[in-house]
Amino acid sequence: MGSGIMNQRRPTRVAVLMGGWSAERDVSLVSGRSVAAALEERGYAVTAVDVQRDLPALLHALTPKPDVVFNALHGRGGEDGLIQGVLEYLGVPYTHSGVLASALAMNKEMTRRVLAAVGVPVPDGVTVTREQILAGHPIEPPYVVKPVDEGSSVGVRIVRPGQNQSVLEEGGWAYGERVLVERFIPGRELTVGVMGDRALAVTEIVPRSGFFDYAAKYTEGEAVHVCPAQIPQDVQEEALRLALLAHRTLGCSGVSRSDFRWDDSQAGTGGLYFLETNTQPGFTALSLLPEQAASQGIGFAELCAWIVEQARCHA
Repeated sequence: MGSGIMNQRRPTRVAVLMGGWSAERDVSLVSGRSVAAALEERGYAVTAVDVQRDLPALLHALTPKPDVVFNALHGRGGEDGLIQGVLEYLGVPYTHSGVLASALAMNKEMTRRVLAAVGVPVPDGVTVTREQILAGHPIEPPYVVKPVDEGSSVGVRIVRPGQNQSVLEEGGWAYGERVLVERFIPGRELTVGVMGDRALAVTEIVPRSGFFDYAAKYTEGEAVHVCPAQIPQDVQEEALRLALLAHRTLGCSGVSRSDFRWDDSQAGTGGLYFLETNTQPGFTALSLLPEQAASQGIGFAELCAWIVEQARCHA
């Protein structure tokens, strides 16, 4: 069982970890500053820590030990089990998911396998090497190329019919040799946030152009969020159910957000496909989970405080 300090006393000293060294460093800094300000507003004593790849410096920043670490890191090192393992070793309660759930959800290939086993629909796909893609189409276009273990649509490319698969080389490829290739699902982009034991809402994301890539997620005006999504009731209920099922099956804690594609040309819920679960949703002014919480009457500061109150060690 996890050792939850919340059963003993309310935390007062919170260290907010932000920055890191992943491709999502800049967004993490924005998330962390927003969270730190919100927690100070709620009366917590907050220390902001810009995490570098320097373990002695991190240990120094966490001395004396805070009551809780709010993990506002995104991407590699922050949501893949690495920082969670450090905090478990130190015995410092921390927010969001533990080591196993974080590592599992960050690895898209393993997430697909685990969730498909419990009936969550995922697009047809295969994991190949970068060289295999450059040698020929691994599946019939259109398909989506993704790094196996990055978040926020970092590195995602769409290969369309008639397009050369060497699109993978455009702008360089710095995301490792193993690549996930999934059948492209036409239609609409949906996302569902989970807070504890309930799914919050379904949001439809409508990019101004292209698809919901990293730029569209974090550039104001590049995407419209429709919350609640204007979709049939059965599709809405199924998306909520699948997001909560993913959260529980992966072993997530606190909050998570699951992304879906919905092919609205198909009848019923047959066109709904799971894409991924994010165990460290963003907390910027453009972030989806805080927006969904607000639609349920939960303000930003209240959401941050609730997450802190759920903090624990998982080992």
